[in-house]
Amino acid sequence: MRTRLGSNFGWLWSAYGVSAYGTWLAFGAFPLLAVRVLDSSAFAVSLLEAAGLAVAAMVALALGPWVEHRAKRPVMIAMDLVRFAAMVSVPIAYVLGVLSYGQLLVVSVVSGTASIAFAAASGAYLKYLVRGEHLLVANGRFEGTTWTATAAGPPLGGALVGLLGPVVTVLADALSYLLSALAVLRIRGGDVASPRDRGTRLRPADLLHGWRLILGDRVLRGLFLNSVLVGGLIMATAPLLAVLLLGEYHIPAWQYGLAFGIPALGGFVGARLSARLAHRHGRHRVIVVSGWLRSVFPLGLAFVHPGVSGLLTVIVVEGLLITCMGIFNPIYATERLRRTPVSHTARVLSTWSASGRLLQAVLMVIWGVLATLTSPLAAITVSGVLLLATPLLLPRRMDWSIREPALPAEDVRVA
Repeated sequence: MRTRLGSNFGWLWSAYGVSAYGTWLAFGAFPLLAVRVLDSSAFAVSLLEAAGLAVAAMVALALGPWVEHRAKRPVMIAMDLVRFAAMVSVPIAYVLGVLSYGQLLVVSVVSGTASIAFAAASGAYLKYLVRGEHLLVANGRFEGTTWTATAAGPPLGGALVGLLGPVVTVLADALSYLLSALAVLRIRGGDVASPRDRGTRLRPADLLHGWRLILGDRVLRGLFLNSVLVGGLIMATAPLLAVLLLGEYHIPAWQYGLAFGIPALGGFVGARLSARLAHRHGRHRVIVVSGWLRSVFPLGLAFVHPGVSGLLTVIVVEGLLITCMGIFNPIYATERLRRTPVSHTARVLSTWSASGRLLQAVLMVIWGVLATLTSPLAAITVSGVLLLATPLLLPRRMDWSIREPALPAEDVRVA
């Protein structure tokens, strides 16, 4: 029987969905603009990706306390409008003939920072909006939406790029944030915020509070270290896999799109199965098994070779990996929310996301150097070997009967 989470959750889910589809529709648009319009070098394109992640992550760390002490819906709307303004500036500059590499870099940083702040606010609001026993179902729906957008967005975006150019997909992405803001506006009811003493200013030590909360809890610490390291090692190989398939093996662009679009459907299937598997076999067993499996499958990319069979290898390996991620992610995201007090949820989520993006940027640079010294396939293989050790970071025992952290007396709900 389908769990009903209410119309307010429906609007929050709609906001997430429309922005996710817009983001994946414009996937790869900035590198295309940098190469085709601005004639940027390969190093400049890599810098655009890595610098955007790193700077956005560092700025977002300071935004965590700011989000924490404010009502969450206005923050979400503000971040959507910031992302809209940043993204829409790109097609405007293109039409006026003043688009520059510096602008793409600034837009990448601004939109990345706003995305982290939006995710932190929406996660904190989700914990307030949905009862604890339904959080896994809610996170499963978000996860399923992520993977369907991943599957459908790039092929549709590629078709639009072929017909109208990459600027059109950037404009579509900008409009998706406007639609997201309108969806958040439709949410009715209360809000949640943790007010700060007006006489107290933000101190440098406050920026470390998110890490103290995460590392101070044994289960959160294990999930954090595992998730950011797995994400970093997987994302570090993404550019190298593109170089390997498109550059060395000369796979057509449409086949490359299929190689990552088809496996994303496995994420949707995994997300739909996540709650059922957890109910039948227990959340601890499911998260451990899926966590181990998602660390094993990437090593299969070491056997990728030219031709159709090599392409099928990528599809199978990525499909198995993403299916396991679809199962794992909703359970771990739910446990993260359950173990974090409402008053600190925004700060923990922003710290978590910023740390992951910062590590991704660092590992992208390291793996780029490694691929230069050896080969893209060798660097991908090294990542696969290292991933085999990441499940050891998962908590061996979890207290799944933990009660929801009580809302502190100083927290207020804003009507």
